[in-house]
Amino acid sequence: MSDAIRDAVKAFVVENFLFGDADHPLADTDSLIENGIIDSTGVLELVAFIEDRYGITVADADIVPANLDSLARITAFVASKSPSPTAA
Repeated sequence: MSDAIRDAVKAFVVENFLFGDADHPLADTDSLIENGIIDSTGVLELVAFIEDRYGITVADADIVPANLDSLARITAFVASKSPSPTAA
């Protein structure tokens, strides 16, 4: 599941913030903010994407770099908020 989350978030970032430039180097641990890929408005767009795509609510307190500053952190955050697939 983590790979699917990472791939979907990366596709969103490339399409919306890198303007479709899939050749732009973007490692899983690269800071999206420090590298100028997203700004504060971009973070809000990212949060809206996460909420819509995964059906989770991102609390204001969760909108911090520790959760949303890299593909790896976003993937871990979404995975921690998503319902467990074994909870059926």
